[in-house]
Amino acid sequence: MLESKKILDLSVSMGEELLKNGAEIYRVQETVEHVMQAYGAEDYNVFVLTNGIFATVNENREDAGSMVRNVPIGTVNLEKIAALNQLSREICQGTCSVREANERLEQCRKSSVLPKRILIPACGVGSAGFCYLLGGKPFDSLFSFFLGMLLQWFLLAAEERHVSKFLTDILGSAMVTIGGLVLYVIGLGIQFDRVIIGGIILLMPGVALVTAIRDLFNGDYLSGGIRLMDALLTGMCIAIGVGAAIKAFQLMGGGMLPL
Repeated sequence: MLESKKILDLSVSMGEELLKNGAEIYRVQETVEHVMQAYGAEDYNVFVLTNGIFATVNENREDAGSMVRNVPIGTVNLEKIAALNQLSREICQGTCSVREANERLEQCRKSSVLPKRILIPACGVGSAGFCYLLGGKPFDSLFSFFLGMLLQWFLLAAEERHVSKFLTDILGSAMVTIGGLVLYVIGLGIQFDRVIIGGIILLMPGVALVTAIRDLFNGDYLSGGIRLMDALLTGMCIAIGVGAAIKAFQLMGGGMLPL
């Protein structure tokens, strides 16, 4: 009884961590099932949604167990997904005990993202690169670099204060748009639209949208629909923030912006 509960808890915990960091639904379900099978669990069933995992083990025995985990939609962390995939491979190969797997899982949970002094400039470089790829000049990319760093600093501050994701997207996109318009108004001769697009690229739900489409094609309609709704609402919030900033600029006497 105790051993089956440990296996169930480990399997679901690995699935939870994968799901929390943006893994596809089918990958999470296969991982949970493979881990249970590798440790000899019997009569198990797993059902995975975008924000939840339901699992049972030993259904036809007296020591049957079940577990439900609520998993809020989080950010994508491919490094953690890769580490958990490697752990599941070692478990399936029989080279990792339940105790060792739990220790590895705990290490993965505690591993943090890049420190702010690296993450913020890296996001600035990404914004500058996208600005250039989308038709901006090197001069425009320079300002996208600083706007991207400003936006990432704002996102980290909002996360620490547990600000609503929708409100964060609206305020973040509005802040970048205002920054781009200010640079345009003071006469720096920038392509403000390219600068703004490069600056807000950090908010774009590209990975979420692609994952939603993959889930839909894999037949996970409910999970794909949830992810798709989240991506579309994120895009709507970005549009509201950008549109509100431009409209406020026009009402304050800025006039029509050249396209």
